[in-house]
Amino acid sequence: MIDERFVYFGVALSLIGGLKYVIDTLKGKAKPNRITWLLWSIAPLLAFSAEIQKGVGIQSLMTLVVGINPLLVFFASFINKNSYWKLNKTDYFYGSLALVGIIAWKITGDGNVAIIFSILADGFGSLPTVIKSFKNPETESSTIYLFSGINALITLLTIKTWTFAHWGFPTYFLIICTILVLLTHFKLGKVITKHQKIT
Repeated sequence: MIDERFVYFGVALSLIGGLKYVIDTLKGKAKPNRITWLLWSIAPLLAFSAEIQKGVGIQSLMTLVVGINPLLVFFASFINKNSYWKLNKTDYFYGSLALVGIIAWKITGDGNVAIIFSILADGFGSLPTVIKSFKNPETESSTIYLFSGINALITLLTIKTWTFAHWGFPTYFLIICTILVLLTHFKLGKVITKHQKIT
């Protein structure tokens, strides 16, 4: 384990990555899927509330910043009209599944159940951007995913009390960030598609 104050470093990295994505969105370089980014703000902020309810300490800051960054990106996508990804029926379907998760969480009111449904909501909300990153990685900026993944890893390394409330959301978030870094920075989708065409 490392000193829990490293969480502040992880949060700072996430904020830097978020700022870079906001700038790329304003320039039209990144084209965020609005459904994903809106749900990426709602689900973590709900998970943050649940973590506070369950007594998670400084590590909950990771979840808070994970909710703030997407909200800033979501708002930035309205400033440059050419900086958002056009939505289709699939995007709305996954968005609906995410909202069902959020509603189910609100009905139960239990902290751990809240975190589970926040993870499910965030995961379903991620699918449109995962699919977009697989097919069109050039419409994304990988820095936010890299820095946010490092933030999640740092958070996990500072945990002293290994309850689900402490490790659930950071573990999920590390996994989704790793997938998105592979798809956006290393263009894994293009590599797979090219390999399939060869074989």
